[in-house]
Amino acid sequence: SYSDWWAMDQSLSSGRGHVSVLSCFPPSVGKDVVVAVVKPLRAALGNPDTCSRLYTDRQVKWTMEVLCYGLTLPLDGDTVKLCVDVYTDWLMALVSPRDSIPLPISREPDLYIQQILRHLISLFVPVYLSLCQQVLCAVQTLARDSAVMSRDTWETLLHFLLRINHTMLAPSNTTGVVSEQLSHLSMVVLFEMWLLSCSRCFPSRSLWLTGRQMLSSWRHQPVVVEQWCRVNTALTSRLLLLTFGPAFPRFEVPDEDAALIPVEMDDQRVSHTWFRFLHLLSNPVDLSRHVVVGSTPSSQEEALRGDSLLPKIFFRAMRGVSTLVDAFLGLSRPRSGSAPPTPVNILSMLSAPPSTTSPPPHSRQLKPANVSKATSKPPTVGRICLPVHTSSQPLASITHLCSSPRPSPSTLRCNVDSLLHLFGCWLFDAATHSNTHAGTSFSAYCYCTAGHNLPEKLCVYPAGHCDVTVMSDRWAAGRSEACGTLCRIFTCKKTAEDILPVYLSRFYLVLLQGLQVSEEACPPVLASILLNSTCLFCCDLKGVNLLLPAFISAVENVLLDRDLLRFKNFVSPVDLRRASIFILLSLLPLPLHFSSVQSEVLLDGQFSGGDVTAGTYQSLKPRLISVLIEALHTETDASNTQIILAAMLNLVQDLALLEAAGQPKQLVTTGFELLVKLTCNILMTLTLYVFSLPWQPAILSDSAGILWVEFVHLLTQRLTAQWRNDSAVCLSALEVLGGLAKVEVSVEQSERRRALSSVCCYIEFQCSRPPPLHSRDLHSIIVAAFTCLNTWITHHPAMLDQQECLLEVLEIVELGISGTKSKREEEVRCKEEKELNPVSLRVKEAAEVTLNCVMQVLGAVPSLGGLLDEDALIGCHSLSDSSLKKKFRYFVLDSSVIMAMLEQPQGPEDASCPSLALLIRGPSGRHTWTLQLHLQPREGRTHTQVTEDAGIQCSIKNQQFLENIERVPSVKADQSIPALHETVTEELERLQTMFQRQQQVEAQPQLSGQLVVMETCRPPPPVTGFQTARLFLSHLGLLTPETLKDPGTSGVLAQLVSLDSSLHGFSEDLKRLDQLPSRNCDSAFIFYIRAGQRTAAEILSNVESSSSVLSHFLDFLSSLGRPVEVRQHQVGRVSTNSLEFPTVLSDSGGGVFDGEKFILMYADALTEITFILSVCKSVSPTCLCVQNCSADDVMSCRSVCSLVELKVLIVWVERFEDIGNLLFKKGTVNLIFIHPLKTGLYRICFHGNATSKFGLVVPLVNGSVVSKRSLGFLVREMVINCCHRRRLDSDSAHLPHIIRKHTISDIIHRYRSCRSEPSFYSALSEMYFGPKPFNAL
Repeated sequence: SYSDWWAMDQSLSSGRGHVSVLSCFPPSVGKDVVVAVVKPLRAALGNPDTCSRLYTDRQVKWTMEVLCYGLTLPLDGDTVKLCVDVYTDWLMALVSPRDSIPLPISREPDLYIQQILRHLISLFVPVYLSLCQQVLCAVQTLARDSAVMSRDTWETLLHFLLRINHTMLAPSNTTGVVSEQLSHLSMVVLFEMWLLSCSRCFPSRSLWLTGRQMLSSWRHQPVVVEQWCRVNTALTSRLLLLTFGPAFPRFEVPDEDAALIPVEMDDQRVSHTWFRFLHLLSNPVDLSRHVVVGSTPSSQEEALRGDSLLPKIFFRAMRGVSTLVDAFLGLSRPRSGSAPPTPVNILSMLSAPPSTTSPPPHSRQLKPANVSKATSKPPTVGRICLPVHTSSQPLASITHLCSSPRPSPSTLRCNVDSLLHLFGCWLFDAATHSNTHAGTSFSAYCYCTAGHNLPEKLCVYPAGHCDVTVMSDRWAAGRSEACGTLCRIFTCKKTAEDILPVYLSRFYLVLLQGLQVSEEACPPVLASILLNSTCLFCCDLKGVNLLLPAFISAVENVLLDRDLLRFKNFVSPVDLRRASIFILLSLLPLPLHFSSVQSEVLLDGQFSGGDVTAGTYQSLKPRLISVLIEALHTETDASNTQIILAAMLNLVQDLALLEAAGQPKQLVTTGFELLVKLTCNILMTLTLYVFSLPWQPAILSDSAGILWVEFVHLLTQRLTAQWRNDSAVCLSALEVLGGLAKVEVSVEQSERRRALSSVCCYIEFQCSRPPPLHSRDLHSIIVAAFTCLNTWITHHPAMLDQQECLLEVLEIVELGISGTKSKREEEVRCKEEKELNPVSLRVKEAAEVTLNCVMQVLGAVPSLGGLLDEDALIGCHSLSDSSLKKKFRYFVLDSSVIMAMLEQPQGPEDASCPSLALLIRGPSGRHTWTLQLHLQPREGRTHTQVTEDAGIQCSIKNQQFLENIERVPSVKADQSIPALHETVTEELERLQTMFQRQQQVEAQPQLSGQLVVMETCRPPPPVTGFQTARLFLSHLGLLTPETLKDPGTSGVLAQLVSLDSSLHGFSEDLKRLDQLPSRNCDSAFIFYIRAGQRTAAEILSNVESSSSVLSHFLDFLSSLGRPVEVRQHQVGRVSTNSLEFPTVLSDSGGGVFDGEKFILMYADALTEITFILSVCKSVSPTCLCVQNCSADDVMSCRSVCSLVELKVLIVWVERFEDIGNLLFKKGTVNLIFIHPLKTGLYRICFHGNATSKFGLVVPLVNGSVVSKRSLGFLVREMVINCCHRRRLDSDSAHLPHIIRKHTISDIIHRYRSCRSEPSFYSALSEMYFGPKPFNAL
């Protein structure tokens, strides 16, 4: 504080400099004397051999009186310039004494130089620009190079600079290029010399107070605020390095600005200088108060003028403060004079006309003019010593929001209270500018925090107290800058940090004023708050939920406006909508989470209506849902659309789980606390006033089923219309649509059928695009659409019971595989006859997966048959090539399926029937079938008793026609078949001859008189041995010559080929094939980081004990999947072992699932995810280094992950700011950070591949807030989608069935038997089982 300091002589701020005695004489006399005296002196300066003629003090003082008068003469000759040359030469007495300098000055340089500086004050008027530059260069050289200058001389030097600046800057009508250049130059020298003095001879308190008072009277000049901001940024850059160390993000400033701070300034002086320079301008908010903006009447008149520059200067001052705040938060980065988080275009907001003058002076490099006519000149004149270029943006420039992502604050940042102690009074005053009395500021009570009570001076003025509209239009730029800065400060709150209630209440008042959406509201302020409050509801701020009505109204005002005409001039509509969407994301879980919590702030009647209960969070749900749906209708940006899609899936899943579990009891959380009673009353009063307009909610049911139908309709409609040309949006929409297929809701089957049909139509549309439009991205989207189709048919197989639905799916499969879709009225063609011309090989492979889902997956998951192999069928523990040779026969069908046939009965009851155990290994997996041939049904079989006696023989009259056939009248149809004798002649005769011969043979016993005994007919004995393999292949029609014949084409095999299982390595290759998954197998590592942990050993040891982790973390683990024992787990197979999570967990913190004995596994028909928690015993400390950790190192430490190509890490962090410490610098890793909030919700931070076009993965986008109910489901979906997108981007990632197909092809070419057709038949009929040969069938 400067209250106990006294200012210096007030003459500094009034009058001219020293008055010479020659001013008492007529002007002509004084001029003649000056000319006569100065010319010999100037001539001596250029001759190094000439000594000064002034030897005594009296001579020097008399001469200085003459020179002082000469500085006041008109600039009609070179007299003034000669005087300046003499004085600038004498100023070097403290730098490099020479003979041309009078001896008295050399003996006592400080005394005379102080007097010279007082004389030079009268020179500084705009018409003497070049001479003033020369003097300033000399003064600069004097201060820089002199090492013996006394404190009095330093004080005089600073007085001199203050006086000349006051002369030029105090008036308000300093216009023109020359005046701007000179004022800018003098301010640069003033601050540079002041900083140099702080390093060598620290100014006294009185001088600091004087400087503060004088700068306060100049701050209506743009150059003053510009240079003040420049010096503050340079000092802050040096201060941050000293305060926080090199680990803190470096605050980059231009080199010429950094050079302002002397290198030799010690650390203590840096901090003192920074604090005093910060307050050298007094309160910047005074710029908006015409009563205190200046000390002169002219400056007050300037403040009242309509075209005043004060609003622009006010904005620049607040921008400077905002820059300092960003630096202390660690948000600094190289920028061109614009604070990235806050968009402001002051040309659009201020009524001042555009400037027609030349570019601002600080945008050009000023050089001192060469004013000497002689060939020789003083050394100080020719030196370019004033680097006046700055990187600050001109006040009249356009400053839009930077589109690049906002950097994360540093983990070493200071507390919120500390920043508000420094800048809070200015920021709060500026943010509430339009609603405060002129001359009244928050600084009067911002430090009254004793007892954490609100001071008595805190009061709320009604909106009509001042002209809100006029003030908002003129001062909106600075006010929006202050509001945005406050939002950034509070959103950078650390996890366990407490903020003083006085600051919280004041901040909430600022937000309530700035979030007004009425016609009198200020759009720049509203935009600034929204842009900088994206994570406001994720920071555990006490009482922040009281702002829900205000934020909902603001978000609704932005998202429901398609054009945003009120905001286009000063902010990017896309960025503003994105910020509003992120806020909406953090608000959506609140009504479901606090469904029955009462809040008195909501008791304003505006949310009452229908079945909505006023005063509860549940009453906000219909409005939030309506805003979400309308936002999707009005959104045109791809990234924003994807974020909305993610929010839709999160909302429906959370609502479905809530309805499935029933309405919860009233939640009581420690984090949801109200402020002190006085603050609540204030906020309630403002809420009732600001948001008094009634709002009628849309007619929309909020049940999960209705929402599911509404969202599916929106997705499918826009997927085939507005979004079909945007690959990124289509990919996210397909993923969300697949996620909705997994949500368990009660809806009509026709709704699911409609969604399935829409996906098929989308695939057909994309495949039918003209060839020039086909690209890798397009094919990736088609593959994703087939994946979505697979999800729908596997989770809802009943849809394919309808013939039309099944036909539609198969037609799309045909389109994907062959490239064309058969029309129903066309002639049926076999697949062998159809030409295959698919859109791409990737699309064909994706369609094959869909065909496999239809034919083999539906209704067969989980399948016990997939767990059986040769070992299980024959009861062996280790299968060898010799056992394979004895037990199994191996055939290959269509060069893609390996069939292993076991011809021994599987049980005693099957011994009498042909039985066959069949192992089918194909691209879609391994399947086991047991086949038996029965001539009668298994149930109700009748056993016929065979008798020895045939019984009584009865004569039977054989007749070829029915009796009385002649009575039936003939018709023309009877004549359609001609008689036998009419068509066949020779054959008929031959047949008649054979009949006659046979009759003779049969009649022979009767002719000889011998009796023939007829034996009873008996069935043959049952067959006890079967060639079941031959029988099975024969029934399938695979033993014809056509199927066994070699086509003769290179690389093409016969339809049926046998394999030689006796070759070495056959069994190993089969095992290797069985280890390949038949579905996508992904893996994710889980880490738990406690607050403040930074080493690998600490992090990895957390999960060893349940006492080291939160109970919510264990609940999260149990929601991810079920425990599976590693030794019984086969990749890609469904395990039937059921293990209880609490039993396996025991007292572990999750470390039991380390991949050595147990894992957490989630599996469905299409995907398998393995979750592994790394512990110290399995991961070396060098694998997980917090600052330079590599996912490759982590993965290499786990043997289980050798099969995993895609890497996803899930990190549970107790303290959100610790995320900045865990940076993976090598390897492409997807990081999902989960941070538990005090409200019981969970904040998500996602780090993925930012360079990829498909890097925005849903549903857990960065900044999401989810409930405990849906956390496990959403994390699984996120892992699936991350891995799926990585496969789409990779050229080397093949689908599982393609890998298996290639492996099968290798086995076939390595072990196939090259036999002829006869040898194949002979080998097939060989005897394998039993001591006797098989009976012929």
